[in-house]
Formats: sequence, structure tokens, C-alpha cells
Amino acid sequence: MPPPNTRTDLWIRRLGTPPARPPELRLLCFPHAGGSASFFHPLHLAVGAAAEVLGVQYPGRQERRAEPAPTDLDALVDGVCTELKEWTDRPLVFFGHSMGAVVAYEVARRLEWEIGTGPLGLIASGRRAPGVLVEENIHLRDEEGLITEVRALSGTAAGLLDDPEIRAMFLPALSADYTAIETYRHRPGHEPACPITVMVGDADPRVALDHARAWARHTTGRFDMRVFPGGHFYLGDQWPTVGEAVRGCLTEFGRTAGH
Repeated sequence: MPPPNTRTDLWIRRLGTPPARPPELRLLCFPHAGGSASFFHPLHLAVGAAAEVLGVQYPGRQERRAEPAPTDLDALVDGVCTELKEWTDRPLVFFGHSMGAVVAYEVARRLEWEIGTGPLGLIASGRRAPGVLVEENIHLRDEEGLITEVRALSGTAAGLLDDPEIRAMFLPALSADYTAIETYRHRPGHEPACPITVMVGDADPRVALDHARAWARHTTGRFDMRVFPGGHFYLGDQWPTVGEAVRGCLTEFGRTAGH
């Protein structure tokens, strides 16, 4: 168990009470634009004892709401890489959804390049490959435009979006996150050696299946792809099924790495 570290605890959150006998693996989850670490609590329940599930808490939301949310994806990557050092005493697997898939990928390639040790594997959910450029300008929309996008993707309960107080807390981070991911440009260079598994909904309006398959170009290891029924937030309707698939990935990643 890593030593207590207040700054690290801001960035990396345990989702649930750690078991008396810690699992061999840690699953580190990176949320979508506007999302928070708590989004992955159902995954923690679905994964069970297969891994200790952690969530990345970006600045600008929930208990970090007073901090400015970064509008540059590199700033998020810098923050995670700095704080993740406290959690490398056990093997890590990354799971990122939507924007979080790109953050997880960039953290993985940074760790491999700088310290020679990255995650055992990366699960990229609900996101086209980093090298596939699709020009988007959602971050330039006004408040109503952002809300319209969230409603279209079904990422937040409609009733919450009608509450002015909730919107006031939610929208600054959402806007910053959209700026970060829409201004992101993949830089050619080192690609992770860890295997990548892509998970995507078959009716996702933002991720074409060909664009999801292009993740194969971003690993020198094994590539796999799982297609689920549903849209961009296919996870919310089938956490147990997603958890079963993630457990399978954990087993495969561990076997590949010799664990």
C-alpha cells in the first residue's frame, strides 16, 4: 500500500474499501469529458476481487471543483504521471472511456518512454484512435450547445441538466475537457508496447468502428476489439457484462506479461 500522500490522493482515488488481501493487479480508470472518478464505481463492483480499482480525479470537479480544470490534455497527462509514481508497487492496467482513453494512452506512452515501465495493458473505451483526426468544435459552443451535446450522448441524467446549480458545477469542467480533447493532436513517435483492447458501442454516434479499429496502429503488442450493444455510454446499461469483459482482459494482460 502506498504511503499517505494528500496530493496523490487528490488525483488517484480508491473506489471502495481495499480487501484484506490486495489483488495482484490495479485497474486505473480515466473518465470521460465532464466525468469524475466516481463514474467507475459500478465497474469496481463488477470487477470484484480481480483487481483493486482506482479512479483518476481530474481537477475542476467534485471535491476538486475549486481548482481550474486544465484546457490542455498534456497538463492532465503531466498531473497523472507525477502522482502515479505512488501506485506503481503493483502492476497496473489502464481503462479509459472517451477522452479518458486518450489520456490513458498518453500516460502509458509517457511512462514507457521515461521510465521504461508502463501498464500491463490498456483498455480504450468509446473513443476513436488517437491518430484519427476528426475536426470538432463543441468546445466553442455556448452553454446550451454543450448541454445539447451531453443530452445527445446520454452521459448525464436529463433531470440533472435542468437544475441550474448542477449545471453551474458541471459546465466549467465539461467545457475545459472538451477544449483539451478537441485541441489534442497526436504526435508520432514511441507507441506503447502493452496490448490494447478497444471496447465500443455499436451505435456510438461519435466513434465509427473503422476509427476504433485504428487503435491497432498505436501498440507494438497485441490488439483486440469488443463491440457492445449501445451508444457512447454503452457501459451504463451493462456494467456486469463490461466487468466480465474487463476481467477477461486482466487475465489476458497478466498472462502476456508473465504474471
